[in-house]
Amino acid sequence: QAQLVESGGGLVQAGSSVKLFCTTPPRTVMWYTMAWFRQAPGKEREFVAAISRTGSSTYNSDSVKARFTISRDIYKHTVTLQMNDLKSEDTAVYYCAAAQPGAPARVLGSYDNWGQGTQVTVSS
Repeated sequence: QAQLVESGGGLVQAGSSVKLFCTTPPRTVMWYTMAWFRQAPGKEREFVAAISRTGSSTYNSDSVKARFTISRDIYKHTVTLQMNDLKSEDTAVYYCAAAQPGAPARVLGSYDNWGQGTQVTVSS
């Protein structure tokens, strides 16, 4: 399985922005649907955003709507999650994940390759 490595988390103020990065082996972002999930303490892991292997389609959860933007760089082999107007409820460990093309992008069970996660803490 391709190794996914997240970075960019930390402690931020409510209302600010932060960018998360998922570094992948070469060509991974062109072969798989890539996504970000998050898991807050005591809660289940939930879908945040996904991007198709062609980059032509992106999906956001209702909880983040237009505040978060997922993108990819096929030359740097990265998937990025730009998070704006952060709220305390965005506090969670954020995970990068990869799924076979065609699997439902918003479904947790579609993803069989996961990074270790990066913590984002939003203080109010």
